[in-house]
Amino acid sequence: MPHHMPLISTIVIGLVMAFALGALAHRFRISPLVGYLLAGVLAGPFTPGYVADQGLANQLAEIGVILLMFGVGLHFSLKDLLSVRAIAIPGAVVQIASATLLGMGLAWMMGWSMGGGLVFGLALSVASTVVLLRALQERRLVETERGHIAVGWLIVEDLAMVLTLVLLPAIASATSGPSADLESIVISLGITLGKVIAFVAVMLIVGRRVIPWILHYVAHTGSRELFRLSVLAIALGTAFGAAELFGVSFALGAFFAGMVLSESELSHQAASETLPLRDAFAVLFFVSVGMLFDPMILIEDFGPVLATFLIIVIGKSAAAYGIVRLFGHPDTTALTIAASLAQIGEFSFILAGLGVELQILPAEGRDLILAGAILSIMMNPFLFTLLDRWFAKREAVRVQANAEAAAAAQEAMAAEAAAAAASREPLPVTSLSIHVVLVGHGRVGKYISEKLASMGLPFLVIETNKEQVAGLQADGREVIIGNAADPEVAAAANIREARCLLVAIPDAFESGQVVEQARRINPDLPIIVRAHSFAQEEHVMKYGATRIVMGEQEIARAMFAAVPDAPREPVLSSVEEADDLVEEHEDEMEPLADMLRPEADADKAGGNAPEQGPLRQPPDEPGR
Repeated sequence: MPHHMPLISTIVIGLVMAFALGALAHRFRISPLVGYLLAGVLAGPFTPGYVADQGLANQLAEIGVILLMFGVGLHFSLKDLLSVRAIAIPGAVVQIASATLLGMGLAWMMGWSMGGGLVFGLALSVASTVVLLRALQERRLVETERGHIAVGWLIVEDLAMVLTLVLLPAIASATSGPSADLESIVISLGITLGKVIAFVAVMLIVGRRVIPWILHYVAHTGSRELFRLSVLAIALGTAFGAAELFGVSFALGAFFAGMVLSESELSHQAASETLPLRDAFAVLFFVSVGMLFDPMILIEDFGPVLATFLIIVIGKSAAAYGIVRLFGHPDTTALTIAASLAQIGEFSFILAGLGVELQILPAEGRDLILAGAILSIMMNPFLFTLLDRWFAKREAVRVQANAEAAAAAQEAMAAEAAAAAASREPLPVTSLSIHVVLVGHGRVGKYISEKLASMGLPFLVIETNKEQVAGLQADGREVIIGNAADPEVAAAANIREARCLLVAIPDAFESGQVVEQARRINPDLPIIVRAHSFAQEEHVMKYGATRIVMGEQEIARAMFAAVPDAPREPVLSSVEEADDLVEEHEDEMEPLADMLRPEADADKAGGNAPEQGPLRQPPDEPGR
């Protein structure tokens, strides 16, 4: 590898290896984070083969940290936290304290300083946002009470870690000097908190007005490129300015930039525009963390690794379970929260890196944290699987215990069905029939739902966006939360007895999965799908769509129809529709039938008819 291209090689090889191992991890139903970390291990100095530039990787990781924290702030919801504050705040605080004390105890046994033990324990106390949300989403628990508690708990943990990242440099500076005492520590903390308060005041007073104004101004320019650039400039610029002007961390600056931006009406658009770049640099962050990990620690320090793993998976989970039960919640909720928190991730890596940089945490501590993270993330899906089976077995036993002897066979079937369904939150099945099923409630879906409501047609919406779902429910509309390609979601929407299916989502790949699932359930169902290109049209038709509506084509037709004295042509989206129109108006439409039927004959014969525009004309009469 040429030595004059270390930046390019680090980015390219890091991303390629992360993709390969992340896809492999996903194939085995493990979080892709494990694949990204292992990619860093393979690219690091402790394994043979290619070795990436650690210095450049760390700088790229800083950008990843900024964008990760920006995303945390952007999705920060004070409303979600307040809805479960009675259990989430005290529960998270007690759980963090319990895990920290366990970590400090292990550090003391290994002869580390109290500061090193504190950083080590705090790093073991905070769960990964990515892993936790994925586990909840797979079981449709995000919108349940269990999901709200877990997310609120996670928000408290994140806030605690943000505060730790702010105070840790001040504590390290105050305690590292030769005459460190309580007075110097208090003074150092006071100065740091003063800078933080000044930064927060500037963000709340100035940032809350300036940042949304900038976004709205750029949005009105109509340039998507400028809008995307403005969001990145706000995230990176605020983080850099916070560090240079106020002496606070990049992480805190980015978090507040995201939190201020979350109040804007354009926050969701900002999140979607920056997501690809944020994901790319987040992957590089995990790769850079993996590069610091020495795999030999699994052999040389097996005891400490096992103890670290047990603190993460058993220690803090047991504390979480006890707290939730103490607040009177059922064991299903307590066990779900405990399993959700039985892993560590992003904040643990950031905190470990800062601790080593400040010479508080020994390098061995970082290795133990990385080993514990990799092992706990790999174990987390299996914990949920065991939990699902236990719930299912308990439900089956309960049903069988209440069964009467005369209905033993039926009750056994009911127990088996309950066992299959207990692993997920059950979906309410709609009572509608001869109804319209609308997939997606964005700009297109919203327009369709308003038209359906004005016509008095029964319909339900399948949507994944929480804000859209909340709005529909507030309007009294029937809505199912989930992916329409999921067989359970399709069954809950009563696809078998639906009037038709309207797929209004813009993603053709996902639309194809939805169409395929619906066609299996109801072979005769009319399915109308949105597309943006002929390639997308071909893809979706392959899975059984009845009709494709191409946005750009319909816009062109509407604009042509608005031209003064333009001929009024019927809108025909398929040969079958033309045939139906000809049968109804055979005399008037005979010329049009002559134009369309050769194409139909060619289609039926497997030939390739010449592609026509929206206004079809016979080749020999171009001026007709």
